[in-house]
Amino acid sequence: MPSGFIDKARITVRSGAGGGGAVAFHREKYVAAGGPDGGDGGRGGDIVLKVDEHMSTLMDFRYKRKYVAADGMPGQTKRCSGKDGDDLVIRVPRGTVVRDTETGEIICDMAGQDSFVLCRGGRGGWGNQHFATPTRQVPHFAKAGLPGKEMDVTLELKLLADVGLVGFPNVGKSTLLSVVTRANPKIANYHFTTLSPNLGVVPLEDDLSFVLADIPGIIEGASEGAGLGHDFLRHIDRCRLLIHIVDVSGSEGRDPVEDFEAINAELSQYSPELATRPMIVAGNKVDIAPDREGMEKLKAHAEKLGLPFFEISAAAHQGTRELMYFAAQRLRELPPITVYEPTYVERPPEVDTSEDLSIERIDDTWVVDGPWLRQLMANVNFGDYESRNWFERKLREAGLYARLEEMGIQDGDAICLYNLEFEYQR
Repeated sequence: MPSGFIDKARITVRSGAGGGGAVAFHREKYVAAGGPDGGDGGRGGDIVLKVDEHMSTLMDFRYKRKYVAADGMPGQTKRCSGKDGDDLVIRVPRGTVVRDTETGEIICDMAGQDSFVLCRGGRGGWGNQHFATPTRQVPHFAKAGLPGKEMDVTLELKLLADVGLVGFPNVGKSTLLSVVTRANPKIANYHFTTLSPNLGVVPLEDDLSFVLADIPGIIEGASEGAGLGHDFLRHIDRCRLLIHIVDVSGSEGRDPVEDFEAINAELSQYSPELATRPMIVAGNKVDIAPDREGMEKLKAHAEKLGLPFFEISAAAHQGTRELMYFAAQRLRELPPITVYEPTYVERPPEVDTSEDLSIERIDDTWVVDGPWLRQLMANVNFGDYESRNWFERKLREAGLYARLEEMGIQDGDAICLYNLEFEYQR
């Protein structure tokens, strides 16, 4: 892949951990037994994706692969909470699709939104102010913050173009783009002049324009990785309309109909849905064709398939404006650019619960601590009924309640798990 254009990258992200709660007591002259006043830890920073309209490639992710948000600060005295960790904002081009690397599921599509929280930071731990009760007036403990979340994601850039130009290398796609837009793609008479997709806006009237993409030349075997097509076929995924450019001049001794069918086969193998995408066929280089045999043969084939056909010469500006107006008219009848719906379902983490937990009884409160418990709680949405049930089931399977009963826990006693406290009921 050329060094200047990167359209796929894999990165690791980790949100910040929550700060620990503070153990502190109110100290003031002439005030006896001021009580606990340890503040809560700050929340860890989130990992946030944000669209940057000035970015057109994922080049920034070629060398930096790990992104870590700031941790929350510990709680302070006088019931002051620690400072929240700063969010880490990762800027991506519009049109970037974010996938879970392990499963390939879509987490979000940055075509339809400007920002997205990819990983939320860990909650801060409670200070000892939360643990004071009538029978426990001097709690000498606080809770640690919860860890952040780490995940591997794959970024894929899919261009936001209305119309995509497809065809074999050197059929005139770049020339057509340069003629009908202000884009300046590299043009030469050899294969694979275009090494990366080029975009341009086709201005027709004040209220009529569309985005046109020149996709690098596709060859036979592209859907299996041959040539450049495999790398860049994803950029026509969003195109609502395809213009299939075919060289009808016979200058390279090729058969236009065979070329047309070969490219369609590659599109179909890459994505069966692409085979049904609306298409216009354009026979190019008619100005240098020695006869009309190739053009007439391709035209008859296109009409047989029910596809609109245009004779053009991109180099001579012949028929190009008519082609663009027809494409604009077709776009008015087609649905808007595809925005991919999320398919990612967050799965419960695999947590090794074999390690013993630390359990300490303080008055009528049972304080439970342990590394795997922190990891477990960091992945639980306590606002969701099913998530809470899953958490409860994991605690029972780990033998926590059985162990507490052996140690003498009674109905109504409090169980304290970091920043979660609840009454025990048999």
